[in-house]
Amino acid sequence: MTSEYWVISVPGKASARQNYDEVCRATGRDQLSQNFMFNIPDLKVGTLDSLVALSDDLARIDGFIEGVTKKLTQFFFHDVLEDDRNRLAENLVVGQNGVNPILYVTDFQWDHAKYPIKLPLRSLSEIISKAATHIESELKLRSQSYNNVKQTLDSLEKKQSGSLLTRSLNDVLKKENFVLGSEYLKTLLVCVPKTLVNDWHAKYESLCTMIVPRTTELITQDQDYALFSVTLFQKTEDTFRHKCRENKFTVRDFTYDEKAVANEREKMHELETERQKLYANLVRWLKINFGEIFSASIHIKALRVFVESVLRYGLPVNFTAMIIHPLKKSTKRLREELDKLFGYLDQSGQSKQDEQIDIPGVFSSQQEYYPYVYFKLDFDYIEMNTK
Repeated sequence: MTSEYWVISVPGKASARQNYDEVCRATGRDQLSQNFMFNIPDLKVGTLDSLVALSDDLARIDGFIEGVTKKLTQFFFHDVLEDDRNRLAENLVVGQNGVNPILYVTDFQWDHAKYPIKLPLRSLSEIISKAATHIESELKLRSQSYNNVKQTLDSLEKKQSGSLLTRSLNDVLKKENFVLGSEYLKTLLVCVPKTLVNDWHAKYESLCTMIVPRTTELITQDQDYALFSVTLFQKTEDTFRHKCRENKFTVRDFTYDEKAVANEREKMHELETERQKLYANLVRWLKINFGEIFSASIHIKALRVFVESVLRYGLPVNFTAMIIHPLKKSTKRLREELDKLFGYLDQSGQSKQDEQIDIPGVFSSQQEYYPYVYFKLDFDYIEMNTK
C-alpha cells in the first residue's frame, strides 16, 4: 500500500453521491483504490476575478504550510524522538480526540469554529496562513533552544567518553589519587596501552631518577588503555615525560581541582534537568501543533479544490470531491478508469501526456493536467513508522 492519496473533484450530478458510487464501482472490480467522500461545505464564492487571484495565493500558501508540516515532523522524528518510529506514530495525531492523520483526511469534516464559512475565501486563507506562520516561528525558537542545550550536553558527555587518551578524567579521579599541597612531590597520570601494562610495572621506577617507589596505582581502564598514577619529584617531570614517550606511555596533562570537578558535575546535572524539562514541554507542543498544522494543510487543500472546481466547472457551485488512495501498483490502471468516467470533461482534446501545467501542489511544484480537478497528497513523511 502506498502513502499517496489524491484529491479529485468532478461536476456534481443529481445525487451528491452519484459520482462517488460510479468511481467505487469502476475501481472496486479490480481493487484499484480505496475511495472516500471529501466533504467541503458551501463556501462564499465571491467574484470570478477574486477566485483567479486567490487560486495563485492558495497554491503559495499550500506550499508554505506543506514545508512547515514537513519541517515540524522531521524535527520531531529525528531531533526529539531520535528516529523512534513507534513513538512518532503515537504523537502524530490530529484534534482533541487524537485522530490518526490519515483517518482525519479520509473522514474530513470542516472546522466551522476555526474557519466560519460565512467569511470570504480570502479571509479564510489569511486565518490559515497566519496560524501556520505563527507555528513556524514558534518551531524555530523552540528547536533552537532545545538543540543548544542538547548540543552542549552532548559535548560534555563526549568529553567523558571515548579513549582515555583524550576523554575528561574528572568523573574517574578522586582527591585520594593525588599528592596535593607538596612543595616537592607531584602525581602524574599515565595512559599505558594494555599490551604494555607489564612493561609499565617493570620499568616505571627506573625511567628516571627521583621516582617514588611503589606509588603507581591503576585508576581505571578502557578497551585499549590503562590509566596509572605515579608520584615523583617535580624537578624530574620533564625527563620522566620524555622517557614515557620513548616507551609509548602517554602522560596526561591534568591538574586536580576539586571545585572544577564539582562544577562540571553540577553543570552536567543542570543541563540534563533542563533538557528533560524542555523535552517534555517540546513533545507536548509538537504533538498539539502537528495536529494544528496538519489540519490547516487539509483545510487549505479543501479551499483549493473549491476554488479550482468553481473556476473549471462554473456556477452555480455543484461538484463532488473525493479522496482516492491508489493501491499498490494500480496507479496506471486507476488513471485509465478515471479517464473513462470523466474524459468527457476535457474539451481541449489534450491528454495528460500532451500537456503539463504548473500548479503547485503537495510535495510537487508541477502537477499533471487531468480532465478533473486533481491534487496529490503524499503522506510518506507521516508514515515513516510503516517502513
